Amino acid sequence: MIAKRDEAVRSRIWRITTMVSSALIVIIAIFLLTKLFTTNPLEGSWVNEDGSLELDVAGGGDLTVVLPEFAEGGTVDIPMTYTMDTDEKTITILSNEEELQKAADASDGLYTKEMLENAVSQVTTSFDYSVDQEELTLAEREYGEQFVFIKK
Repeated sequence: MIAKRDEAVRSRIWRITTMVSSALIVIIAIFLLTKLFTTNPLEGSWVNEDGSLELDVAGGGDLTVVLPEFAEGGTVDIPMTYTMDTDEKTITILSNEEELQKAADASDGLYTKEMLENAVSQVTTSFDYSVDQEELTLAEREYGEQFVFIKK
């Protein structure tokens, strides 16, 4: 095919091809290992087993709690923050008073700040987390209560 009778040219082409493919394999392996160890394992949408709660975990410490069909006014999205320790496998979810008030004000009187506080109070604490394929288990650190979420 290429350089039909010239063994030196064929040898050089083979060497270049081997080096380029080896370099690509190493680069892809480094990329995959970096992605494996540096990504947030909780990132994405998680729905509680009973459907009463949804967590949308984003990078950078932002989290949105979605209360589906809360009371009779449809869904309510409440922005919150979290801190995570991947070594200890813990996550601490914190509510923001201003965001709760904004969500209550946006509901046109259907919800009060206190109603929304009570609804999200179950997740505003520290949890040990474990992710097993498409299932997230949050175990409360103080009392051991568990919440199981399925990846959406």
